[in-house]
Amino acid sequence: MIWDCQRGVKTYKMKLLININAPCPCGSGKKYKKCCMKRDVDFKDFYLKRYRIRLKSQEDVEKIKEAGKIALGALDLVERHIRPGITTEFIDRLVHEFIVKHGAIPAPLNYKGFPKSVCVSVNDEICHGIPKDRILLEGDIVNVDVTPILDGYYADTSKTFCVGEVGDDALKIVNVARECLKRGISMVRPGNTIGDIGWAIQKYAESQGCSVVREFVGHGVGFEFHEPPQVPHYGKRGKGIVLIPGMVFTIEPMINLGGKEIRILEDNWTAVTKDGSLSAQFEQTILVTDKGYESLTPYEI
Repeated sequence: MIWDCQRGVKTYKMKLLININAPCPCGSGKKYKKCCMKRDVDFKDFYLKRYRIRLKSQEDVEKIKEAGKIALGALDLVERHIRPGITTEFIDRLVHEFIVKHGAIPAPLNYKGFPKSVCVSVNDEICHGIPKDRILLEGDIVNVDVTPILDGYYADTSKTFCVGEVGDDALKIVNVARECLKRGISMVRPGNTIGDIGWAIQKYAESQGCSVVREFVGHGVGFEFHEPPQVPHYGKRGKGIVLIPGMVFTIEPMINLGGKEIRILEDNWTAVTKDGSLSAQFEQTILVTDKGYESLTPYEI
């Protein structure tokens, strides 16, 4: 079994290494060994036509990694400056200047009208918080979501930071969200499905008395800010698109301390928990490799 992958102007072939008893990537519902294992299927073309998923070559992966290094550098810079008394606007300026200094473009700026270079979401804000003159206070938690574009390639990552000493509830939701990302990533390997990722995250979050946001999901990334496939952070094991080498997507579980319901503020961007409970998120850009996965925005979870 082979799949074609473009590297520059040259075409090369790789074996598609998945468990023979796994669901077939063609989506037939049959096991791989009973379906396409003995057929000469160009899965690169198949995934593009069926799912609009563009598999990444090694050259593409290296470019995304370079963008990822900038994203991680920006998060490291934020972490060094996080303290009570700074504003979310200050975080935006910090990230914007860092990204531009390193020859990249902040993807959120003017994306569908978003007015800032980074999303900064505080306490009950789930995602897409718009930086402004809000002052961070002792005990706050704040998610900073960074996406640079370098030479046309995107990398997407985020962390939730604690501002000074935080309470037990804040510490719990941050730790649960971090563990959810870890468990979601652990499900990434050829032959597993997108549903496996969501299943692992949902199972753990709910076992801790927390909930998973449904309205916002992970997504393909690399050539564009948002590409297929969507990667829900809830789901059923064995369901959804089969993972194969060359897929690149984000896993970014948004976990609430209370209920999963959300509302959107009047700015038409900021999503908050409907019940006012705390929310936290961690995100990395993940590549499916022939043996498992590689994070293209790696940090210790």
